Amino acid sequence: MNQIASKGQLRMSLLRWILFIVPVIILLGFLSGQVAGSGEENRWFNALNKPEAQPPGWAFTVVWTVLYAMIGTAFAMILHARGAPLRGVAIVLFLVQYALNLFWSPLFFGMHQVSAAFWLLIFIFVTALATTFAFGRIRKAAAWLMVPYLAWLCFAGILNKQIDWLNPGAETLVVPAARTQI
Repeated sequence: MNQIASKGQLRMSLLRWILFIVPVIILLGFLSGQVAGSGEENRWFNALNKPEAQPPGWAFTVVWTVLYAMIGTAFAMILHARGAPLRGVAIVLFLVQYALNLFWSPLFFGMHQVSAAFWLLIFIFVTALATTFAFGRIRKAAAWLMVPYLAWLCFAGILNKQIDWLNPGAETLVVPAARTQI
């Protein structure tokens, strides 16, 4: 039986993709940060000199949650676009840039590789930009949902580079223990 789905059925199918993909994208992003020890508890990061434009710690949680929801929705739209030309390329590009994104927190916060994290951000931006163009060939709305993410990657790159400039040798910074044992 070959039937064309109604608009309502197509909307529900997209909604199912969104309800599955968005929480997965947010959860993996959260886990990446947790594994890396990012956030207010990271004594190494707290010891670094920060640029004036550095937002408060809570802002990163809010911004990344919103951005992950947006790029997750964009990705769900592409997954839903079965049969679209370039769909496979767009999916691979998204997965590559997202995997790189997940690696940034462990590289920066966990391994303390500030310079390498900056170069990784540049590569993330380039792959995210390619992803956005591929998404735009399939679903314009999906591409527009990626734009705030691209803007934030630029801002994150500026912060990352400024932290690198303000903290030469940050990789070798040794933070004293939280407690002293006698």
